[in-house]
Amino acid sequence: MITCSKTYRDIPLSHRQPFHEGRCARLHGHSWAITLTFEASELDENGFVIDFGELHFIEDWIDENLDHGMILSQNDPREKELKELNESGLLKVTWVESASCEGIARFLFDTFAPMVSAQSAGRARLRSLHLEEDSRNSATYQPGTPG
Repeated sequence: MITCSKTYRDIPLSHRQPFHEGRCARLHGHSWAITLTFEASELDENGFVIDFGELHFIEDWIDENLDHGMILSQNDPREKELKELNESGLLKVTWVESASCEGIARFLFDTFAPMVSAQSAGRARLRSLHLEEDSRNSATYQPGTPG
């Protein structure tokens, strides 16, 4: 197995932890970075695990859904208000199960993994996703192997 990684940096994105007892309960933003690690048993005809130049679909998804947007938990108690602001165009919201760094990492992995598989016709796959919410805090999601 051989791996390679691609990082997307400086993604302006907000979130909040509605049940946190500290300041993370308020809407706040970070300059996020997403590092995708790909793997394949065989390299393509160019000697690549994945052609970085062909990953425009991931960058497009990030621009459309995350850039200057907000990730919020589906069970946010202020969901109605936030949905109204989203529908008015004031916010650009992506709803996830958990808006923690860990929850967002898993959501992004689950979003990108099928895209990568389809783009590479199943030859390459997404091995892990590392998400930095700033220079000090991060989470990595890598699916476990069946036991």
